Amino acid sequence: MKISKEVRTGIVVLIAIGIFIYGLNILKGRNLFSRTYQLYAVYNNIDGLVPTNPVQINGYKVGTVKDIELMPDHSGKILVEMVITEHDLKIGKGSYAEIVSLDLLGTKAISLKMSDSLRAGKPVVGYYQDKDTLVGAVQEGIKEGVTRTLVPLQSKAKELLNSIDSVMDIVTVILNKDARNNLSKSFAHITVAMASLEKTALRLDTLVMAEKNRIHMIFVNIDHISGVLSENADKLSNIIKNLDAVSDSLARSKITSTISNANSALAHAASVLEKVNKGEGSLGLLVNDKRLYNHLDSASADLDKLLIDVNANPGRYVHISVFGGKDKKKKKKQKDSPPK
Repeated sequence: MKISKEVRTGIVVLIAIGIFIYGLNILKGRNLFSRTYQLYAVYNNIDGLVPTNPVQINGYKVGTVKDIELMPDHSGKILVEMVITEHDLKIGKGSYAEIVSLDLLGTKAISLKMSDSLRAGKPVVGYYQDKDTLVGAVQEGIKEGVTRTLVPLQSKAKELLNSIDSVMDIVTVILNKDARNNLSKSFAHITVAMASLEKTALRLDTLVMAEKNRIHMIFVNIDHISGVLSENADKLSNIIKNLDAVSDSLARSKITSTISNANSALAHAASVLEKVNKGEGSLGLLVNDKRLYNHLDSASADLDKLLIDVNANPGRYVHISVFGGKDKKKKKKQKDSPPK
């Protein structure tokens, strides 16, 4: 049977249309000849996710994003439809779909995070079936991370700038004309002080060089003294032990009772002095009676005169004779004879 030209043209067009549709689906990540099933996830923000973005598990592609649309309940949430091309893949209950960044350019993908039970090898309560809805989550992107990091830095930078402004204001107030003059004078004084210190150091160096031999002898003597101390360490130890023994002996002696007796004697002396001051007793009368004092003074003066007269005229009071009997008879005769 001869096929007309028009029929052949139509067959070619249909084949071309089929190839175009198949290629378009391939480009969209769909395989028309493989068994697939759909899953859904709801997000508050899809963060740049678009259809044909991959769906992955631990970096392995298991499907694509088929469609994205707003929820019909007018809540503003977004419903994402995923086509899972791995028909043997079982996703356990408790898993969730997280939007992640694939590169620094912001390419997005959905990463299926398996439940803790599946990752631990434990049995799960069930698996998601075709047309089921997973819990959606959004991984923090580079933009959000940078923003979260830069916000506190920005506040600190503002505080730093404010502090710098305050410091500059203070510096501007302080560094007026008078302050600059004072600073110039201070630096001049510092220069003079440094020059003086340099001269002093030079003099000290000269003195050290001049007295080098004496300094050496001093260190030699110190070394000798330390050697002597080291050699007589045992003797010094014995001296310290003896001092310790003496201190112990003093501690054990009756110093306390001696001090107590001394205090008692001082108290008694104080009592006697108090009685003397009050005029009690002979000593008190002698100290406090003015008449007695005057009589004693007068008697002392008379005694002094008597001693002076005895010294000037001893013959009046003392008679000395070599021949005692004759002198006595002669004096008696002279005394008995009448005066001529």
